Amino acid sequence: MLKKSGSVFGLVLGVVSIFGAFFIEGGSAKALFLIAPLIIVFGGTFATVIMGFGMTGFRKVFTLTKLAYSSESYEIEKMINGFIFIARQARTNGLLSIEKELHRLIYHFPQKMIRFILDGTNGEGLEIIANLEMKAMSDRHNSNAFIFSKMGGYAPTMGIIGTVMGLIVTLANAGGDPNQLIHSIATAFIATLWGIFSANIIWLPIADKLKQWHLEEIHMMEVALEASLEIQSGEIPSVIRSRLICMLPQKDQERIMQKG
Repeated sequence: MLKKSGSVFGLVLGVVSIFGAFFIEGGSAKALFLIAPLIIVFGGTFATVIMGFGMTGFRKVFTLTKLAYSSESYEIEKMINGFIFIARQARTNGLLSIEKELHRLIYHFPQKMIRFILDGTNGEGLEIIANLEMKAMSDRHNSNAFIFSKMGGYAPTMGIIGTVMGLIVTLANAGGDPNQLIHSIATAFIATLWGIFSANIIWLPIADKLKQWHLEEIHMMEVALEASLEIQSGEIPSVIRSRLICMLPQKDQERIMQKG
């Protein structure tokens, strides 16, 4: 929940800071929200995505944007507690007794690892399967983040194109009313503003968010794989717990140790 609220708060703070300063300096909404610059910047950016990644990649933009602002942090400690419970159950009643307790592992990946163990997969096979899945997931996540990184590069360029077009129109009408000329020049630079704004407040932060979410998922999978290998080898629960806790950040290790 903190991860989700933090992302939304950051977005709101960025919008309020930039546009709030614009209005404080005497800017108006009428001057800011002009149709032509918005079409050039956002339409042009979306067009480059379609050309570079196809319609499939373009459709991903909206799904991934929602995901970036709605994803929650993985509850690694809760998953570890589930593994410890299952390890104790396995030592007491045997491996086959833990199948009905898989829901304690919360996530699909650790549940799948334990199911492979129940099906008789050995440690080496389990590692091969897990590494293949992590590699495939990494390729997919990096590809998704790359779309937004490219959008962060396209948007300012589209803003410059919009500004150049506006200046061409302005200079073509040179010799007319000076006040109108100044107004046209100011309008031309609105496209650059929207290009830089969309890149640095929308697209690049989403790319960073997806990369961070990927690192967190990889960490969850690594902890789950280590726990699964320990359970498969018949290690005692207290040792499994100590090894898994060592894979957590230092502050989390200290908190868990204080709790006992």
